[in-house]
Amino acid sequence: MKFPAKKEKWGTWRFELKYRISQWQYYQIKNAITPYMKPDEFTLAQLGGAYLVRSLYYDTHNYQAYHEKIGGDFGRIKIRTRSYTDIADENTKIRVELKTKRGSAMEKFSSFVPYSSYAAFMETGHWPAYDSPVLTEFERLYYLRTLKPKLLVQYRRLGLKSRFGENLRITFDMDVRSADSSSLFPATPFFRVHDPNLIILEIKCQSEQPQWLSKLVKQYGLKIVANSKYTRGIEISRPDAVTPMWSQGFANAPARLQQPGKIGSPVGHRRQFSN
Repeated sequence: MKFPAKKEKWGTWRFELKYRISQWQYYQIKNAITPYMKPDEFTLAQLGGAYLVRSLYYDTHNYQAYHEKIGGDFGRIKIRTRSYTDIADENTKIRVELKTKRGSAMEKFSSFVPYSSYAAFMETGHWPAYDSPVLTEFERLYYLRTLKPKLLVQYRRLGLKSRFGENLRITFDMDVRSADSSSLFPATPFFRVHDPNLIILEIKCQSEQPQWLSKLVKQYGLKIVANSKYTRGIEISRPDAVTPMWSQGFANAPARLQQPGKIGSPVGHRRQFSN
C-alpha cells in the first residue's frame, strides 16, 4: 500500500482513550461523528475504506514489556516496527517506533526507513547510517535490554480526523489478530483472532475533548478499558510465555488436588515428606 508523502516527525505526545464496541455501536457512532470528522489521508488512500496495519513487537526473553504493561509501570517503553502492507518489496516503507506511557499521556517517536534498511537490521542488528535519534535509541534499547522480535499484530484501521482543524483523531480497529513471529513478513503466520465480535475505538487528542464528543461517549455508555494489542496478543498467542506450563496444568486439575494441605495436592504432598 502506498501512502501520501508525509514529512517525518520524530516525536508526538497525546492522550489516548480506548473503548471496545460492538458492530452495532460502530455503525451508530461512525454515523454520529460524520458532521465533525472526516477520513484521514491514510483512509482516503484506500478510497475511504480501512487500511492494513501490521506491527512487530520486541521484548526480552522473560517478557519484561508485557509485565510492565500488566503492572501499569510509569514510563514504560514499547518498541516495534510497523508496515502498512503484508507483502513487502523494495518500495515498502517501514516505520520504526518507540512508545512511552506516563499516566494517561502517551508519547511516540517514529522514523520511516526503506525495506532494505529493515532487512539489514534484521540480519545484522544494526541500522545503516541515518541521522535519526529514533533509530539510535531503538538500537541502544535493543542491545541494552537484549530485545528480540516476539509478536506480530495485524488489524484493519479506519482513521478519521477533525473537520475543523482540531488536534483530534478517532480510529476504529477491526479484525485484530496476532501470531508468534520474529519477522514483519513471515511466510506462513499462524494468526489467532483476538475478539471477533468487537471493534477497538480509540480517541486521540492533545487537549480536552470537544463537547460533542464527550456527549457522544456518555450517550453510548462507553467505558474506558485497558486495551493493549500486544498484551492481548501475548496472552492468546503465547500463553506459555506468561503462565508457566506447570501452573496451567495445576489450574486444570481436580479441585481436591488444588486445596493446600490435602493429600495429593502439591502442598500436602510436600508436608508428607517434611521433618
